[in-house]
Amino acid sequence: MPAEPATAIAMLLDYVTLLTAVGISAACLSIMIFMGWLMAPKDGYLLACSAGGAVSGLGLLIYGFYVAHPVPLAGVVAFAIIIAGLSLLVGAGYRFRTDRSPRPLVIRLTLASWVLALPALAAGYTGLGFVPINLAVGALLLLTAGQYWQARREAPYAIASLCGLYTAMALSFLACAVELLKSGQPVLDSAPQGWAENLSLLVMIACIPGVGAVTLTLNQARIARHHRLEAMTDALTGLLNRRALFEAAASLALAEGTAVIVFDLDRFKAINDQHGHATGDRVIILFARAMTHHAPQPAITARLGGEEFAVLLPAASAKEALGAAERIRHRFRELTAELEIAGLEASVSAGIAFMNGAGFEQVLNDADKALYAAKNAGRDSVVIADPRIASSRASLQAL
Repeated sequence: MPAEPATAIAMLLDYVTLLTAVGISAACLSIMIFMGWLMAPKDGYLLACSAGGAVSGLGLLIYGFYVAHPVPLAGVVAFAIIIAGLSLLVGAGYRFRTDRSPRPLVIRLTLASWVLALPALAAGYTGLGFVPINLAVGALLLLTAGQYWQARREAPYAIASLCGLYTAMALSFLACAVELLKSGQPVLDSAPQGWAENLSLLVMIACIPGVGAVTLTLNQARIARHHRLEAMTDALTGLLNRRALFEAAASLALAEGTAVIVFDLDRFKAINDQHGHATGDRVIILFARAMTHHAPQPAITARLGGEEFAVLLPAASAKEALGAAERIRHRFRELTAELEIAGLEASVSAGIAFMNGAGFEQVLNDADKALYAAKNAGRDSVVIADPRIASSRASLQAL
């Protein structure tokens, strides 16, 4: 009978050579990802992924010794190490998804897998004893895919590819378990070697470099998003900056009736001069907190620069916009009073305009003019531009 395709391919190279190739591939993957982590040390999941690849590769090399000298203890040690490495890979996926330490998860998975997978082989069942081992390895690979799959919104195509690679490797190990069950031999004189084992090695040789490439691609995409977020975020307050506000306004295609509220802290230069820039920064942070907590959802909040801020309120009436501005103004005074700094008097003025046929930049200018009307009226107040004539940049009405 003709040989199975996987077996025919494997016959060109002996089993130990293929196994060594997989181990070397895993080691190269580990080094490559470790270098990526050195360039971005904050991405802890890369370090976990690198460690998982290195530990798994070491286990595969030890398993090569078992293939040459089938002593059960060598097989147990090899797969204990491989299971620990794969648990680290699950932890890397968990860290990628949650940005939390995967240590408890890795420890639990490793210990549980050891208890379930290794006793039969340790007892000398060198045939069927590999069934729970293959099932455990397949399950850990599927768990790794599952961790990344839950974060697929971050990069749908790349993560789908990564999950596909892990799933392909998992299925190859499950096929090994099925073939061993079908053979029904409790004890084998040598390491299991059939078409399923050969296919599993070939799948790993094909998939491991892909896992490394996609993992590094995900890391680069995350770095790019982080830099973009930094460019769009005010460092002191965490709010959107002016550029981000304009991009948000353009992407949302703000409808008529959207309120634009511009705030400016009163006499802020005097606060810096009299109490120092550190106190000035605290005052700005407190205002950002008041604005964030008291702007109704789904408001967009931003720091335009210096002591000037803006809020976009979709589909807001004049009464609703005015109420939001007043709540923010009052809460800001309360927060700054809680600082209990002698001589510190902090207040804020605001101007409101509405999208009414004009572009966003023009409406922002209308709100800015209303703001300065509030300043001229004595500060610590809110002025609203008449929504009927805001687009023509006409009169302002104090409320």
